[in-house]
Amino acid sequence: MVHHKIHDAAWTGLPLAPAADPQPRLLYPVSTAATLNLAAVGARCARVYQRFDRAFSARCLEAATRAWQAALKNPELYAPAESVGGGPYDDTKVSDEFSWAAAELFAATGKRGYLGRVTTVLTTGNFSWKDTGGLADLALARVPYRMDPITYLKLVMRIAGVADRHLADLRAQGYANPFLPTDGKYVWGSNSATANEALVLAYAYDLTRLPKYREGALESLDYLLGRNALNQSYVAGYGERSSQNQHHRFWAHQLDPALPHPAPGSLAGGPNSGLQDPVAQRALQGCAPAKCYIDDIGSYATNEVAVNWNSALAWLAGFADTQGKVH
Repeated sequence: MVHHKIHDAAWTGLPLAPAADPQPRLLYPVSTAATLNLAAVGARCARVYQRFDRAFSARCLEAATRAWQAALKNPELYAPAESVGGGPYDDTKVSDEFSWAAAELFAATGKRGYLGRVTTVLTTGNFSWKDTGGLADLALARVPYRMDPITYLKLVMRIAGVADRHLADLRAQGYANPFLPTDGKYVWGSNSATANEALVLAYAYDLTRLPKYREGALESLDYLLGRNALNQSYVAGYGERSSQNQHHRFWAHQLDPALPHPAPGSLAGGPNSGLQDPVAQRALQGCAPAKCYIDDIGSYATNEVAVNWNSALAWLAGFADTQGKVH
């Protein structure tokens, strides 16, 4: 089993260098969700590294298999909603984690027994740190040689159908953004939603080679890099006007000139209609949804930096880098 998280016993202030952190670190109990996350990522690792480092690939697969077996034996160890000193990341529904891990293990091994645990598909709701079900389809899309042609064709059509919805939302707005909230309100980490939906568009292009999906994915990247309502690049270090003060304890130059700005490539959370922090509440009252953003280190609701949305940006940038010779 895998421990769910580790973080400080209490919240710390800004700025704060890691070595100066006065709080003890707490290791939280194991959870089924975290264990299945390891199973999924380990299986993906095994498949990707098979070509480059077979010993490491085998180690990843062993870890993934052991984690899967442990989760089967402990299917209801749910993460607590404790949030003092760090985010709660509670999760009491793990059928989606089981589905994703099973898909990744099937993709890595070809053992058909895993397919019976794949119970989720990609929808316009996509995926997040908590809701991983949509990732099952994206895992299976990479291994057509393990699937019968009819099943694989249905999978491709399903992913393309979701991409078409994202493309329609992108075209329905003044700025090319595949994220279009039904209630008109931007959410915490809206740039994460943009990057994830762009990832689906890129997948659809890889699977169909239809140029509309490639164009949509690259236009979404344009949105993150500054072609948006604020003329603001949300990626530190890229663009004439880029975010420089993301919410971070150590990347805190705004508060202490001796400390650095965020590292180039750090993605800000982006517009958030909720305005859940005092800085945003003071500066952004009455903001239009796409403009509910401020590049201030104190605005954790709009300017947080997080691994889950930076990972999507890294994937999208990697896709864009492969497109240079495509016409």
